[in-house]
Amino acid sequence: MYFGEIKNCDIANGQGVRVTLFVSGCTNRCEGCFQPQTWDFHYGKPFTKETEDELLAMLAPSYINGLTLLGGEPMEPENQRALLPFVRRVRETYPEKTVWCYSGFTLEELLTDGSHPRCEATDGLLALIDVLVDGKFVLAKKDISLRFRGSSNQRLLDLPATLREGKPVLWDGI
Repeated sequence: MYFGEIKNCDIANGQGVRVTLFVSGCTNRCEGCFQPQTWDFHYGKPFTKETEDELLAMLAPSYINGLTLLGGEPMEPENQRALLPFVRRVRETYPEKTVWCYSGFTLEELLTDGSHPRCEATDGLLALIDVLVDGKFVLAKKDISLRFRGSSNQRLLDLPATLREGKPVLWDGI
């Protein structure tokens, strides 16, 4: 897996102050994407053990609320396979911090056998995510007044509650 950027102290991509990892590679290619360069699976730098260690160190301060995964597309199968062991490390090291993930795929696509994004890592990765912002960015539905999303079709899902209840549960923002 490659990544395009890491942001420390990000307040735009999830609740509180976050460390944000922009992974590379996306087959969704949304019209109006703010980072089309990340569609390329080899954009940026390789994601290495040193990258993981750097991110874990950035997550250490108490004022950091958690990790946000976006891209590109974190839920591309090849990215899921690389992210799953890393997010496990994050959860083991910082169980009190939250994990947010932005995906152009809907939760329903991620859970449907035979769909493009579903692979052997999907269920494990979803189980480690607190909030999933799902759905493609739709330029015609762009709304800059929305909190933590770019277009009105996108949902902020409380993923633990959603997986427990077996139906989408919107994140309440508390």
